[in-house]
Amino acid sequence: MSEPMIWSYLIHLSTHMWGDGSEPSREWYPSRFYSENNNVDLAVWDEVVSVMADRKYNMMIVDVGDAVQYESHPEISAPDAWSKDFLKKKLDEMRALGIEPIPKLNFSCGHHTWLKQYNRMVSTPIYYQVCADLIKEVCELFGYPRLFHLGFDEEVPYQPGLEKVMIRGEKLWWHDLFFMAAECEKYGARPWVWSDYYWDFPEVFKKNMPKSILQSNWYYYPLMDHPKDSRPYLRIHTYEYLDELGYDQVPTSSSCHGAPQNNHQTVAYAKDKLTPELLKGFMVAPWYMTTPQTRYALLNDVDRLYYARKAIYPETL
Repeated sequence: MSEPMIWSYLIHLSTHMWGDGSEPSREWYPSRFYSENNNVDLAVWDEVVSVMADRKYNMMIVDVGDAVQYESHPEISAPDAWSKDFLKKKLDEMRALGIEPIPKLNFSCGHHTWLKQYNRMVSTPIYYQVCADLIKEVCELFGYPRLFHLGFDEEVPYQPGLEKVMIRGEKLWWHDLFFMAAECEKYGARPWVWSDYYWDFPEVFKKNMPKSILQSNWYYYPLMDHPKDSRPYLRIHTYEYLDELGYDQVPTSSSCHGAPQNNHQTVAYAKDKLTPELLKGFMVAPWYMTTPQTRYALLNDVDRLYYARKAIYPETL
């Protein structure tokens, strides 16, 4: 029996994904707003989960990062990190509402400030041991999930201009992806990544990316006609290229760039263009932190993907 179509939402437990690698070791622009705490608002978290349940979402991807009190590496945990028992309680609350929690640890060199000092030790024996330890601990914490999102987005060529630039070359990038994927598979989780590596290196992607890794291409602007030699055209049509190559995928939408129509357009595009057996579902990624100030934006994207689903896939409700 096939799994039901995924209707998922990305929520941030950790806010330390973006940084310049300057001191302190987890700094997010602009520095005057930086906090070593993640400052997740529990009331907003609970409201998002409640509204998701009401809208019949069946999956939540949790950006864990440094926001849990790790036993294996407590040195990376933020001061306000949730205890493992408390996070387990919140995950159980999701499950009781029909929402499957899936962990995300982003190992892209462009999004790994959460690793604290280890983000400067990429591809060293210490780094591999720390990453393996964290994947194991998070898999245990999430009750051995069937999926595990590894990120791996925007490493190349998105860092030039930063004070600290760390970009793995072709062979090393793939080596590290395969290492992380194998660690997930040890514990029964299918690895899941963002697909933007394809935009810059399509031939290398075709040669190396295993079909076993679930893909999420993403595009957060209006889906409109673009010249075929333009980057927006490539990014949008990567959905089709992945489909033609036989990859399972979960297209990702968002209104974070001021395109409220993006969620509806993404769902409609995917249904029209992609092979049903390879289209595993959809994700909405608001890309806002879980705070009172962002509450409206978070709930807005919950609703936008829901209404797209209601219009285009009403049979799944």
